[in-house]
Amino acid sequence: MTWLSKSLMHTRGVARGAVGTTHELTEERQGVFHYTIGPYSQPVLHIKPGDRVIVDTRDAFDGKIQTEQDLPSAKLRVPFLNPQNGPIMIEGAEKGDVVAVYIESMLPRGANPRGTCCLIPRFGALTGTDFTAMLNDPLPEITRKIDLDEQGVYWSRRVTLPYRPHIGTLSLSPEIDSINSLTPDSHGGNMDVPDMGPGSITYLPVRSPGARLFIGDAHACQGDGEVCGTAVEYASRTTIHVDLIKSWAIDWPRLETEDQIMVIGSARPLEDATRIAYSELVLWMAKEYGYDKWDAYMMLSQCGKVRLGNFVDPKYSVAAGVEKKYLAPEAE
Repeated sequence: MTWLSKSLMHTRGVARGAVGTTHELTEERQGVFHYTIGPYSQPVLHIKPGDRVIVDTRDAFDGKIQTEQDLPSAKLRVPFLNPQNGPIMIEGAEKGDVVAVYIESMLPRGANPRGTCCLIPRFGALTGTDFTAMLNDPLPEITRKIDLDEQGVYWSRRVTLPYRPHIGTLSLSPEIDSINSLTPDSHGGNMDVPDMGPGSITYLPVRSPGARLFIGDAHACQGDGEVCGTAVEYASRTTIHVDLIKSWAIDWPRLETEDQIMVIGSARPLEDATRIAYSELVLWMAKEYGYDKWDAYMMLSQCGKVRLGNFVDPKYSVAAGVEKKYLAPEAE
């Protein structure tokens, strides 16, 4: 028995782990990519709980940066960054439910796949930005193009980084708002949590009929914080398995892997994002794993783990987690 068979997605989902129809969401079928996540865009695909979707994502720069001579200030236009596939409608999804997204695989797309990393003026953790105003000049504008494949990310002759892909932006539509694809919040969004890769399940709260799933912003690798403002951004062929959990009220995105559960909070300042993530994790443990709330709080002070998604975007994202071995029921 694999961990997936015991996951929340498989034990509580409508499809109970069964895989239904496989759909392909190519660039041609997508047509128009989206830069806001909300209830007003035209659905591109309708699926049932349990269906699999193979998604061709574009990179965060919409493929406009082709060479190391291409500067972001000349090629990009804010806020038209981070193009999203979708919305994908899930049959039966309604407010108060949860959509579960299991990432099966992420493959580089294209005959000679390359990733892109940039220093962008007034963007990043170690420079003045529109949100943290400074009088100093912006950092230099630099573009790196990086060869990659499923074995590695070839940063330089000296350094080969591991290919550890993840989805940077995964969302369901808010109930009434339309939120730009660079901003994370309780709907999901641009969380940039490195754990959200193949072998992970993300749980997102449904707030709009049909859920309206958006996905994009694939990263071939990324460290905690995405400190310069960009990961190794690349076009991917990402396969997801989607299910629906009825009548499960959650307020913030949750994540499950083989070894742990996590909650993702997004806010400014960074402390508030961490507080959201940890407080939601405490409440989850108390409600569904038999813990006294204050005991869970004290225990997490000893064994809780924090993963920094990003602290470069309009809001910062933090995932707080606990290993599943600590969630096992007490022996009689």
